[in-house]
Amino acid sequence: MRIGVFVGASTADLMSLDELIGRIKQAEEDGFDSFWVPHISARGYDALTVLALAGVQTSRIELGVGVVPTYPRHPVAMAQHALTTAAASNGRFLLGLGPSHRPGIEGSFGLSYDRPALHVREYLSVLRPLMEEGRVQFSGEFYNVNAELDVLDRPKCPVLISALAPRMLRLAGERADGTITWMAGPRTIREHITPRIGQSAEASGRDMPRVCVGLPTTVCDDEATGRRQAAEAYERYGTLVNYRRVLDIEGVEGPSEVAVIGNEEALRRQLEEFAAGGATDFMANIFAGEDDGETGPRTYAALKELVGKV
Repeated sequence: MRIGVFVGASTADLMSLDELIGRIKQAEEDGFDSFWVPHISARGYDALTVLALAGVQTSRIELGVGVVPTYPRHPVAMAQHALTTAAASNGRFLLGLGPSHRPGIEGSFGLSYDRPALHVREYLSVLRPLMEEGRVQFSGEFYNVNAELDVLDRPKCPVLISALAPRMLRLAGERADGTITWMAGPRTIREHITPRIGQSAEASGRDMPRVCVGLPTTVCDDEATGRRQAAEAYERYGTLVNYRRVLDIEGVEGPSEVAVIGNEEALRRQLEEFAAGGATDFMANIFAGEDDGETGPRTYAALKELVGKV
């Protein structure tokens, strides 16, 4: 299982552009498999621009965005932006897409959050041919597109979607290169995510897609304190319908119960459980479980030690 660093899921992750790119370069130097940032419209920088800048300053590490909301960005514009970032990183860019959540799309953008699974299906039907072949003709309920995109360099660019519900997981297996999960615990990955996406891919004659698991992570000796602080930092995710669904499948009350928390040995055990359940990638959003200034570096060091060993 590949191990990466995921920065930006919490307001505590807000940092300058120089600092963020420095973190990416350091993660590559420290041997991490990947570095991920979210695209949050109300906070932080444009994720693809950040990763393009980082791409020209790194050489090995995968650079992922988890995820870009689809409703506000037309797939033709998204294809051009993604290919630019992929070219800047010499094919190391992972494009994560998803419909986001009803409150943000309808409340902030004033757009309809209508039939998200169908919306993403049509989005991929426009995006992927344009990225891979340079042309697309598509007529659907959300999009009617006849477009071309001519670029000199057309690097590979895997496309993953934020598939958590059955219809989205089926779509991920049929049309995408994997799923990016958030707030999905080990039982959910083992019994819900991996089987559904795997069965869909097999039925479509495709290889098993990637299952990229993102979770709050901290290494500390006082697990109770760590979970209490996780509850405070990530409480809002438990109120969103899409995440509430996977928390209910896991059988837990809130995000703090699926967060990866404990000492170094506990970290290893929890990551091994995800790997055994079918996770191909683990994306660690490091947070301070103990307010002593040492938890963050300790967690980073423990994750670094596990790269290539889980």
